[in-house]
Amino acid sequence: MTEVQIPAGRAVLSGNLTIPENAMALVLFAHGSGSSRHSPRNQFVAHTLNRAGVGTLLFDLLTPDEEALDIYTREHRFNISLLVERLVHATKWATQQEEMRDLRIGYFGSSTGGAAALVAAAELPQDVGAVVSRGGRPDLAGDALPKVQAPTLLIVGGNDDIVIELNEMARDQMRCEVRVEIIPGATHLFQEAGALEHVAKLASDWFVDHLGAGRAQP
Repeated sequence: MTEVQIPAGRAVLSGNLTIPENAMALVLFAHGSGSSRHSPRNQFVAHTLNRAGVGTLLFDLLTPDEEALDIYTREHRFNISLLVERLVHATKWATQQEEMRDLRIGYFGSSTGGAAALVAAAELPQDVGAVVSRGGRPDLAGDALPKVQAPTLLIVGGNDDIVIELNEMARDQMRCEVRVEIIPGATHLFQEAGALEHVAKLASDWFVDHLGAGRAQP
């Protein structure tokens, strides 16, 4: 893992970059709802992707000052346009780096980061080849939903009733290849035994299938 600094307009975002040997794809993680690159759930998913030969970039969509303010005001975590802007900056930065310029790009979004991933994918159709959302709010992507071209997997916990409905409504507005996968017995954070492992396996398979991302490592 390499720590990186990503210029994003006036902000500089901290990230953790991991590129396995012979990787053919890079997945950028869009965290949501006050989360960061240190999210244990997203780190777990990232490790699973790395074992499948997929590179990962986990980075903070908010600066430390913005994060500190958001804890009290919650004003940034639902600012989808800001999260999209940061994700687009990070994508363009990645594609300009020598070690990543030939890698196919995917997005893994969580919570409000799921909406940001879909909007950014709609804005960068030539760059983004696949999207996975975990417990996401794709409904917040609004008018961007029909414009998404990247094959999209929407993963939702079976006990997360409202979010299931929001994901199914979003799916019905999308025109690309899209699937809703419901994990029985799981709640919004997938804390139940085996739930996160299920998420990671689904995400890994989706990226490998759609990005030609490599082979599983022993």
